[in-house]
Amino acid sequence: MTDTQAATTATGSTTSEDPAGPADGAGNEALQPRRRPALSPSRAGDFKQCPLLYRFRAIDRIPEPPTKAQVRGTLVHSVLERLFALPRGDRSPERAHELLAPTWEELYRASPEWAELFAEDETGPDGHAAGWLDGAGKLLDAYFDLEDPNRLDPEACELHVETELGSGLRLRGYVDRLDVAPTGEIRVVDYKTGAAPRAIGEAKALFQMKFYAVVLWRTRGVVPRQLKLMYLRDGQDLAYTPDEDELARFERTLEAIWSAIVTAGRTGDFRPSPSKLCDWCAHQALCPAFGGTPPEYPGWPEPTGGEETVLDRAD
Repeated sequence: MTDTQAATTATGSTTSEDPAGPADGAGNEALQPRRRPALSPSRAGDFKQCPLLYRFRAIDRIPEPPTKAQVRGTLVHSVLERLFALPRGDRSPERAHELLAPTWEELYRASPEWAELFAEDETGPDGHAAGWLDGAGKLLDAYFDLEDPNRLDPEACELHVETELGSGLRLRGYVDRLDVAPTGEIRVVDYKTGAAPRAIGEAKALFQMKFYAVVLWRTRGVVPRQLKLMYLRDGQDLAYTPDEDELARFERTLEAIWSAIVTAGRTGDFRPSPSKLCDWCAHQALCPAFGGTPPEYPGWPEPTGGEETVLDRAD
C-alpha cells in the first residue's frame, strides 16, 4: 500500500476484525501472515476503557471464552449477510427464518469452543427445541420492522476496510453493511443485537461508526452521508450525519490514542483502570486490581525487516 493517505481492501468475514486471523496458539506464529501494528475500533475502545485490557487482548492475545450473547450476535449477522446475497423479492422474514437453522449448524460445527458454552442446555445443532434459535428469530423479525431489505442493494456486507493515515497510523475494521446510492452518497450500517444504549453506550457506538467513517473518507474521498445503528432487541435505530471537519478532529483523536498505546507498548506500562465494566472482564485473575499477576510482558512487537505484526483481535 503505497499511498500514504488511502489504501483499502474488501473481503467477506463474520468472525474477526483482524484479516490475518488470530495468532496460532500451537506455536506456529511463523505460518501466520504478519502486518504492521494497526488500530481497530474495538482495540481503541479497549485502551480507552482499560490499558491493561488492551494489552491482554492485543499483545498477550489471551483467549476469552465467548458469551451466548456474542454467539447470538454472530449468528444474526451471518443470517443477514446471507439474506442480502439473495435477489430482491426473496428477502422475506420467512426466508430469513429458513436460513437460521442451517447457518447455526454451520457456525456451531466450525467453532469448537461453542460446544462447551452450550454443553449444559443442549442448544447445539441437535437442541433447537431448547429455544436457542427463537431468540435469534425475534431479532430477525425486529430487523424487518426497521427496514425492507428488498428495497436495498448494498455494495457490500461484512466489508473489510483499511487505510493508512499520513501519520503512518493504520486503521482497519469490518463494516456490517455499506450502502451506496446511484448518486454516490454512502451510508454505513451497523447491526446491534442488544438494546439501544444510554448516553455512554451511545457514545461508544458512535465512536465505532466515526472510526469507519474516517476510513471510508480517506479511502474513497467521500464523507459518508449517514451512519446508521440498528438496535434489534428493541427495534430502534439511530442515524447520524458526520461532516468533514468533525472527521478531521476525530482522526486526530485516533492518532492521540495510538500515540498513547505506542508509549505504553514500548515501556510496558499498561495500567488497569477499574470500573463497573470489570464485572464482565474475563481477565480478573490476571489483573493487579483484583490481586492477580499479569504474565511476563512479551514486549512491543516492532516490525523489522519489512515484516508486519498483527495487534488486532476479534470482538
